[in-house]
Amino acid sequence: MQNFLKTTVLLAGMTALFIGVGYMIGGTSGMMIAFGVAVATNVFAYWNSDKMVLSMQGARPVDPRTAPDLYRMVEALSQRAGLPMPKVYIIETEQPNAFATGRDPQNAAVAVSRGLLQQLEPREVAGVVAHELAHIRSRDTLIMTITATLAGAISMLAQFGPFFGGGNNRDNPLGMVGTLLMVFLAPVAAMLVQMAVSRTREYEADRDGAAIAGDPLALASALGKIAQHARRTVNVAAERNPAMAHMYIFNPLSGQRMDNLFSTHPDVNNRIAQLQKLAAAGPSSSPNLAEAAPRRRNVTVRPSRSGWRVPSVTEGEEEGGRRGPWG
Repeated sequence: MQNFLKTTVLLAGMTALFIGVGYMIGGTSGMMIAFGVAVATNVFAYWNSDKMVLSMQGARPVDPRTAPDLYRMVEALSQRAGLPMPKVYIIETEQPNAFATGRDPQNAAVAVSRGLLQQLEPREVAGVVAHELAHIRSRDTLIMTITATLAGAISMLAQFGPFFGGGNNRDNPLGMVGTLLMVFLAPVAAMLVQMAVSRTREYEADRDGAAIAGDPLALASALGKIAQHARRTVNVAAERNPAMAHMYIFNPLSGQRMDNLFSTHPDVNNRIAQLQKLAAAGPSSSPNLAEAAPRRRNVTVRPSRSGWRVPSVTEGEEEGGRRGPWG
């Protein structure tokens, strides 16, 4: 509830910032034009976000035939979370990471990287998948779309507002000085609010993901391994599209070591500490964990006889097109 209130306050702050910047830079007409363009752009992204993101991140779909172990794991955790079965994808990168996308639970997808499957144990993979399912259940993609809409509108105002006479607008008490200040400061302020919303949702997804998997320490262990390996591995697709970095469970661009205003993710040590406290307190200390405890089932998928092997992209095209357990 606390994180929900923080998110609400941050979204309200973004809206207020947009209104204020609109009057300071472009007046009423400039504000409405920029807002209209930003909304149109983000409405298109809202309906096509899953396809766009998955394609830009180099993800490919898998199914029960091509990745039976992973698919069964996602299916079991989705049932536990009370969600429809999302589409499952593997991201073609050696960096251990994962993200969820889709405008709602009925149109969702979970994508895990090849590096995640190679470097994490099954229970740790389950913890990561549960974290992403928590994002889907909380409709975090919708929240981030709203912040992206407002941030885009503010950026457009900063770029084009002066062409609508912002410096001479009678509603602008600082005149041209105020316009120039807003041109430089407004996009930065919007970015800070957007990052703050993202960090808030990560803490919430950690807590809810631990409840879904019933194993906070598995997610804590996974985050530690992801942070260790991700900092040494370049995610080429993420580097080409840095605006999508906030979607991953761990920052794919760089290892942020501090919880600061310019970090898209909370400090991983803080996240691990919170999960360890949750595990130490026991299920009774958390309504979500307490509710999940009676229905607890083993969602860890045992390796097949061939082990948790991750074939290469081209493997399976040989020997008559047969593929390994991970696709």
